[in-house]
Amino acid sequence: MVVNLLCSMHFFPEAIEKYVEAHTTWPGAVLQELERDTYAKIYMPQMVSGHVQGRFLSMISKLMLPMHVLEIGTFTGYSALCLSEGLREGGTVYTMDVNEELEAMVRSFIDKAGATQKVKYMIGNAVEIIPTMNVMFDLVFIDADKENYARYYDLVFDKVRSGGVILADNVLWSGKVVEENQDEETKALVSFSDKVQRDDRVENILLSIRDGVMMIRKK
Repeated sequence: MVVNLLCSMHFFPEAIEKYVEAHTTWPGAVLQELERDTYAKIYMPQMVSGHVQGRFLSMISKLMLPMHVLEIGTFTGYSALCLSEGLREGGTVYTMDVNEELEAMVRSFIDKAGATQKVKYMIGNAVEIIPTMNVMFDLVFIDADKENYARYYDLVFDKVRSGGVILADNVLWSGKVVEENQDEETKALVSFSDKVQRDDRVENILLSIRDGVMMIRKK
């Protein structure tokens, strides 16, 4: 039986969220266990992508059949495993995070999912790691510190192939992006979305999935 996890924050009316979940394919057992463990053991568990957003990431990956995927912000590894589901034979998800405390948990679930050959997990600062990577990416998922979204975008842009996709999470920031009094994180997210909107090298759509996903296609 599938267990519906209670989230400490709702982005839409709870009845709508339940309806959406009820009409979205459920993930496999390992991802369900990872989500349960995240909520049971980890501080701020709502940061996990979870059921609906995870299936969105999986669907995008399966439609694109990427060879190389970059994820900035691993957290407990849920989204990295979702992104790995559509990889071509021999493909890799490169995922990075600064939080060493979650390493054991992340690696254990990568192993449990049988994805050790697909997911390359790195601990460190993405700003320092990305310039050293000699890889052309098909798909990028940005889900780390919000103040650096624009910086990550600039760092990865030339490493994304023409026709490749960049996804940026949390761009609605619980609706704070349309409020008058904004904190620094909110201002950074607004600035990032404005930057993408002005960039004539891309076409983009802001999707109201969960906390907002900016989907950017490089021309």
